[in-house]
Amino acid sequence: MPSPHSEEFEPVAKGLYLEGLAVDYVRDVVWYSDVIAGGIHGIGTRGSVGSLNPERMWTGGVIMNEDGSVLSSGVGGIMWNHPDTGKSGWLISHIGGSAINGVNEMITDGTGGIYFGTIDLEKIIKGEPPRPAALYRLTVQGDAQLLADGLGLVNGITLSADRKRLYCNETFDATYVFDVAPDMSLSNRRLLLKKEDCDGMALDADGNLWITGFRSSELTRAGPDGSRRPPIATPAGAVTQIRFGGRDMRDYYITCVPADGGDGLAVGVRPTQERSVLYRGRSDVAGLPIAPARFKLR
Repeated sequence: MPSPHSEEFEPVAKGLYLEGLAVDYVRDVVWYSDVIAGGIHGIGTRGSVGSLNPERMWTGGVIMNEDGSVLSSGVGGIMWNHPDTGKSGWLISHIGGSAINGVNEMITDGTGGIYFGTIDLEKIIKGEPPRPAALYRLTVQGDAQLLADGLGLVNGITLSADRKRLYCNETFDATYVFDVAPDMSLSNRRLLLKKEDCDGMALDADGNLWITGFRSSELTRAGPDGSRRPPIATPAGAVTQIRFGGRDMRDYYITCVPADGGDGLAVGVRPTQERSVLYRGRSDVAGLPIAPARFKLR
């Protein structure tokens, strides 16, 4: 079976270590984070549209809010920035009265809220093994609900189109899947795909997972049952995240890093040269759009 993509990849932007990624369908802008250089940066068809939180490092996840604000993870929790008004604030910085160490990836839950995974940024910044992580749901009303704990390094998260399965990457281990109940709680965690360098992920319109790897130059593709689909080769050393966009949802964007970049970060080695690249590719299969969150922000 042929790989569903064009062999052509267009470099769009560069940085030290690119990872967080969101497509702003309304503005036709791609927002991406630089974990080490800091900030969330926007680029459109006419070039750069500016940066948000330029001094904030360790942003691993970016998603859109319905009002046009950009939500970003990192040290201390999840922030929001409105590119047009310049206003910003914290979406969530505490859970149960305790300050949040860090948040990595996020995905909208289809009801206006989000799922998000915690991350031990305190240890990671020191180059030490992180403590266990957890998955939460933040309702549109702002209620943080613990769904699963004692997890490994929670990374890419995505929700099936019918909202019955939540897929979650645990870096250095595998991709797992949870059953999602009508109340959006999770159960029956089980192995979907063994992949020790799993990082980000996205879904196409056929329900297939596109999984990136921080040591892998190709995109791993799998069906909802974990069965392998033909992989997609990229010009990257390794790929940290993927998102679909474009008018027909057949463009896809990947944040790429050197093949040894992720392992270096794990032991405290930070890149000093701009060898990380945001690429745009083209797929024969449309991607599944990610609905924005619907938080009321001030």
